[in-house]
Amino acid sequence: MLSRSATVAFAFSLAAGCVLASGHGPVFSLATPTNAKRSWSVDVGAMGRVGKGGAGAMSRGMLSYGVTEDFQLSLTVPYVFSTAPLAPARTTGMMSSTPDFEAIAAWRFHRRGTGVGTRFETTVYGGLVVPGPQRAAGMLGDLQRAPGVYTAIATGMASRSHYVWVGIGNTHFAERGGDQRPNLFTYSAAWGYRPQSWRKDYPHWDWRFFVEMTGEISNRAQRANLTLPATGAHQVFLGPTVLGIYKSYAIEGGMQFPVYQDVGSAFHRERFRYAVNISYFF
Repeated sequence: MLSRSATVAFAFSLAAGCVLASGHGPVFSLATPTNAKRSWSVDVGAMGRVGKGGAGAMSRGMLSYGVTEDFQLSLTVPYVFSTAPLAPARTTGMMSSTPDFEAIAAWRFHRRGTGVGTRFETTVYGGLVVPGPQRAAGMLGDLQRAPGVYTAIATGMASRSHYVWVGIGNTHFAERGGDQRPNLFTYSAAWGYRPQSWRKDYPHWDWRFFVEMTGEISNRAQRANLTLPATGAHQVFLGPTVLGIYKSYAIEGGMQFPVYQDVGSAFHRERFRYAVNISYFF
């Protein structure tokens, strides 16, 4: 419990430099927004996963740059406070819960407005995942690690009051010395609502809330060219999140709880997960 509290406190203490790097979107799910042209954003997020036999908690910093209105580059750096032998998970679309460095490009190749404050758009993501100096707990931390590739696509609709996004993603790791971390396929859906009474301009906060579903399917790990039994998993999580925007700052957070779990005996079952993110755009 102490490590989870410390993580949340750490995230808030770094509020001076933070981003909602995927734009004004949900916490856990993939979304379509990108940074404005020639604009920077700095992001610090804290996230945790609580299982029956322990908890994992970490923080991530992310720097993003909008090359154009529809093309964004992001770099994320992790710091792990504690780990637990939980099934592979990404937790959020742009900020993984693994102790890896990531460089991700986002290209919003489709965008169509209706003229009444509603827009439909689609964004693809692609990037490189590089192992960091810290390791995960349990069997996954004992494997020799190699770089991986992250790909994803999200599509949806945003208006002044309602938001709907769906997305899928995949993380594929290379093999090293006969070892290979599980590949991870993710899918997500988010619905957001911004009540009329919450739509306020600066100097007031502008709030909206989301209901988010995320699913994760991982295959079995490989060690010394042998596939390890009881290392596959399929989990689905659901929960509420909230986003507030104040001038060039944004803060969001939420929790998710399992609604479906089929997890190999090599991992502990997850009880819930949480994430907090504070953002600054410049």
